[in-house]
Amino acid sequence: MQDPAGPNLSLWNKGLGVVPTWVWERTELETLVLAENGLSDLSDRIGGLKKLRMLDLGHNKLTHVPDALGDLGCLTDFLYLHDNHLTTLPQSLQRLAKLRYLNLSENAFETIPGVVTHMESLIELRVTDNRLTSIPDRVGRLSRLRELHLRNNKLTSLPESIGALLELRQIDLRDNPLTHLPAGLAALPRLEKLDLRWIATLAPPPWFADLEARGCAIYR
Repeated sequence: MQDPAGPNLSLWNKGLGVVPTWVWERTELETLVLAENGLSDLSDRIGGLKKLRMLDLGHNKLTHVPDALGDLGCLTDFLYLHDNHLTTLPQSLQRLAKLRYLNLSENAFETIPGVVTHMESLIELRVTDNRLTSIPDRVGRLSRLRELHLRNNKLTSLPESIGALLELRQIDLRDNPLTHLPAGLAALPRLEKLDLRWIATLAPPPWFADLEARGCAIYR
């Protein structure tokens, strides 16, 4: 099952159950795919893969990830944690200051973990299909964020700090019981797409017209 030596290793859908110990010895790895393996636990030894730029742990049975994940200081490209059973993330993950793409979709988060708001290099954040009832005010610190995907949660409102995401191009809010949107959305200079489909609880605010006049597509 062991792949040839090299910086990229894919063990996608191998029915592993547990990550083989030889994987942790591959310290040259830059890409590691462990998706769809029925994993319920992950060794702290993952923190020794110091060169990882991309890590895929999606489609498993994880209820937590180890603190050692925060030791992956070179993780810049992608971190996939979607389709697990996560409710929290360890504080150590706030050290992933260079990460550009994070997928937390299809878990059991009730709010976006605070550590995520320290990942100030994020360009795309996906937290669809969770149990979100709130978004932390500190999300406004993600000044490089271009895409925010929050489909199918339990959000009734968004924080005013959303208006600080000046690089935001797309925000997907489909299938949330929203009753209010912050007016700061209207001032986002690069917003191209505001997706509000499958929402019956929101009265369109007057500033929708200003957004559309600027060329932003509003789907409702």
